[in-house]
Amino acid sequence: MQGGLTLWGKKNKKMRILVLSRKPSLYSTRRLVEAAQKRGHDVRVIDYLRCYMNITSRKPTVIYKGEKLTSYDAIIPRIGASYTFYGAAVVRQFEMGEIFSVNESEAISRSRDKLRSLQILAREGIGMPVTGFANHSDDIDGMIETMKGTPLVMKLLEGTQGKGVVLAETKKAAGSVLSAFRQLKANILVQEFIKEANGKDIRAFVVGEKVVGSMEREAPDGEFRANLHLGAAAKKIELSEKEKKMAVEATKRLGLSVAGVDMIRSNEGLLVIEVNSSPGLEGIEKTTEKDVASEIIKYIEETLADN
Repeated sequence: MQGGLTLWGKKNKKMRILVLSRKPSLYSTRRLVEAAQKRGHDVRVIDYLRCYMNITSRKPTVIYKGEKLTSYDAIIPRIGASYTFYGAAVVRQFEMGEIFSVNESEAISRSRDKLRSLQILAREGIGMPVTGFANHSDDIDGMIETMKGTPLVMKLLEGTQGKGVVLAETKKAAGSVLSAFRQLKANILVQEFIKEANGKDIRAFVVGEKVVGSMEREAPDGEFRANLHLGAAAKKIELSEKEKKMAVEATKRLGLSVAGVDMIRSNEGLLVIEVNSSPGLEGIEKTTEKDVASEIIKYIEETLADN
């Protein structure tokens, strides 16, 4: 780690980095600050919801509590799913001022739209579970027929961290769930249930062109969602080169540079189920014992050094 600091210090200037985060105390935010400081950079955390913008011709400006944020080299967006629209607008305004963003605003918005992101991955030939989407309740039976039978996994497009995800064991149950959500004007995806996954999934943490850490998560008894927030157990695993390539490819196809790619192993091979543009660092770092935060800072260094 110290050697990397020396090499950077000799060849490049100290960087000024902004971490866009609601709370400095969050694990991921703290670790990014620690990593940046350890590598000799100035770093600051700002609440992106307290930023406002002056949208003036040729003078794009982001203002934070009365201060113009112009003399920075890079930003690291940690945009919560509930604030994607405004957070992406703030990131876009920084980009207009030619400040480098680890993940671009358009890519963040694209990845947060579950339907759009899956459509892009499907177009690019990335393996994923059979997925359906319908608007009218009269089309529900027809959509279910296009799946591989029940059980089916149903996901609210706006859900995160396993929330808004339901397992329908029968066709009748699936129809009832879909009808109920459509009456509430909620948009819902339907995916085939991969039984052979046995409640396990894989999180690959991608930075740039490589996977810097990977873990397997296993759902607790009686649960099919392998989310750490829901009590899943995690262990470090090593992915094959093919699996690493798929994770990196899925990240690139959505235009992201840093992402958490969630995948499951099926009888038909590895399948991508989601790509997260603001993946948490706590689970992956504690499980793999890898300094993922420093990998993100090094990626910024290398990118800016090449430009």
